[in-house]
Amino acid sequence: MNAFSDLSMKSEDVLRVELEEFRREHRDLDEAIRALQEKATADQLTLQRLKKKKLWLRDMIARIEDRIYPDIIA
Repeated sequence: MNAFSDLSMKSEDVLRVELEEFRREHRDLDEAIRALQEKATADQLTLQRLKKKKLWLRDMIARIEDRIYPDIIA
């Protein structure tokens, strides 16, 4: 089972906790990426991995937000 299908099995409280954790990790990665980019000797492979992890977190945040706050067409 992958992380995306696991969302349907979790309670809203658990999803809210995970959402905050993912948001915090996303911010931390953003700061780490920025700090590495400022260094002239930044490891490009490490930067690429951090950016990929940040994108994965962004996708998970969006999926959890969609589950918690569904679009309601009025």
